[in-house]
Amino acid sequence: MEAIINGLRQLWTSTGIFGFLYPDQLVAMWGDKAGDAGAIGIGCAIMILVGFLLLYLGIKKGFEPLLLIPIAMGCILSNIPSAFIAAVDPTSGDAGFIKILYDAGIESGLFPVLIFMGVGAMTDFGPLIANPKTLLLGAAAQLGIFTALIGALLLSFIPGINFNLNVASSIGIIGGADGPTAIYVTSRLAPEYLGSIAVAAYSYMALVPIIQPPIMKALTTEKERKIRMQQLRPVSKTEKIIFPIMVITICAILLPSACPLIGALMFGNLAKECGVINRLSDTMQNALMNTVTIFLGLSVGSKMAADKFLNLETLGILVLGMVAFGVGTAGGVLLGKLMNKLDPKHPVNPLIGSAGVSAVPMAARVSSKVGQEADTQNFLLMHAMGPNVSGVIGSAVAAGVLISVVPTMMAAFA
Repeated sequence: MEAIINGLRQLWTSTGIFGFLYPDQLVAMWGDKAGDAGAIGIGCAIMILVGFLLLYLGIKKGFEPLLLIPIAMGCILSNIPSAFIAAVDPTSGDAGFIKILYDAGIESGLFPVLIFMGVGAMTDFGPLIANPKTLLLGAAAQLGIFTALIGALLLSFIPGINFNLNVASSIGIIGGADGPTAIYVTSRLAPEYLGSIAVAAYSYMALVPIIQPPIMKALTTEKERKIRMQQLRPVSKTEKIIFPIMVITICAILLPSACPLIGALMFGNLAKECGVINRLSDTMQNALMNTVTIFLGLSVGSKMAADKFLNLETLGILVLGMVAFGVGTAGGVLLGKLMNKLDPKHPVNPLIGSAGVSAVPMAARVSSKVGQEADTQNFLLMHAMGPNVSGVIGSAVAAGVLISVVPTMMAAFA
């Protein structure tokens, strides 16, 4: 009878309900190994509900489902008590499969680099080459990065929030609307904040169609939204091959710290444009990209642990991310308006400046959609792709600057 009672007690303590309701008892059972015990407590039940909400947004609303659904599942699985899917089992010492993915791909910085490789293989830099001044629009949209960085440092004066320069730099990258870059920078500078920063970055990327249009319309007149741009000139194959080689060369000379991301991006693009390694290009665009997206999404979602996510600092990160995204969108639009003042003979529709954030190609599609709401015959998509792809380069360059400069500054202030 005692054996049966002990067996039933063991069964009860291994259930998720027990883990939700009595986390202190589990910690007492695991002793010194409790620090890596995984998700326990009522906060995990809350985070599982958050995961279900993300699933709803991805499936029902279609908000970037390729990213949001894996992130949501990672969040749900990692918050199941005593499952140790994203932690080390304190009794056996075995790591869960998501923890293995996280250690191999996120902590090492491998997954973001592979994502950039796939993005490069899917990107056409032709619109940027045909109209080089759109590079400035992509650069202007990076204003959100440095706005959020300064804002994070200011928030540190609020009790309960402690953002140092490393964390502030990681938060700032959200303003570029580039999830892989945000993960790469955060894994290098502030890995303990990876969950909230990555979720904020990818959430705002998914919400581009909701966040950007009101800002774009508020900053432009209907006349400006109706501006029709000149048709882009044809770009030769030779130009498209030279472009990635030239970008890598310039990056290697001026900013080697950005070369992992820029190099992967340009390698993927060169594989696409050179035309002699189509099998490799197809693999980057499809099999590799899809596989890494799954692993990256699960790994990012696994960092949405209740103890690190349900706090005042996470709320601050989400607010700063929204502000950064809005400032980045506004920066691109306002520079487009300034260009028209400086060069009225070659007008730029300011709406394409909003595509300078790195959400490729969604931000470009939003620019085109808002333009067509004002004039159904105004086709801005290809024009918007110029600042859109330059935004990818711009966010990677900003990441390289932060990774290179911030640790040195932190050491100087220490």
